[in-house]
Amino acid sequence: MTQDVFASGPDMIAPRPDPGTARPAFVGELISDQLHRILVERIVTGAMRPGQRVDPGAIAEEFGVSRAPVRDALKRLEFEQLVETKARSGTAVTIPSIADVREVCQLRKGIEWVATGLATPLMSEAQLRELRHEIEAAQKAADRGEYEPFFQSDARLHKSIVAASGNERLIAVQTSFEPYVSWLRVLGATGVHRIAGSTAHHLRIIDAMLARDAVAAQAAAARHLDDVERCTVEDFGEALARCSPRA
Repeated sequence: MTQDVFASGPDMIAPRPDPGTARPAFVGELISDQLHRILVERIVTGAMRPGQRVDPGAIAEEFGVSRAPVRDALKRLEFEQLVETKARSGTAVTIPSIADVREVCQLRKGIEWVATGLATPLMSEAQLRELRHEIEAAQKAADRGEYEPFFQSDARLHKSIVAASGNERLIAVQTSFEPYVSWLRVLGATGVHRIAGSTAHHLRIIDAMLARDAVAAQAAAARHLDDVERCTVEDFGEALARCSPRA
């Protein structure tokens, strides 16, 4: 069913650029890294839809590169589970499932629970108060119908806590799945009606960290991420139902 929900037909991505259109200059960075970044952006923003086929040859032609860096970029995307390759149908943008949503949320909980405990004694009061101010400002913006500040504040809060943990492996794992989390949001797995509840959770985490109570901060983080999993599964299921063709 999800194939019908998300697939956008047999169209390939990366159509040939118009004559005279300048190709991006790949300078100072591996070509495969830049291609990976561009393709992640296209998937996360919804420019490339779940189920849509990916044509490596078309990508190579669009950017004027060989197929080798394209293959490297696609391997990274496959590792990140943003695309998948099947024997007879080739490569396509992944079609996420409820099980995928649960697994990503549970992975977040494991990483951020540990990171919150490590970061609580390490983050400066100034940084924590800055994050708190941003959370409150984002909620006021949401009350006015402006939702982007919340999503930016949400991402910054979680990323800042993991970064402050000082654990490079936790940071690397979070970095690897952050595009997937953003992608789920674009696909409708985060409803704006959840913002007030998330804001309350965020403030509890920050306040416990300001009090230098690592146990309370971890407990607040765990409750928040349990709620994130529940709400994300509900909202994602509703998004699937809205998109499903009527019988």
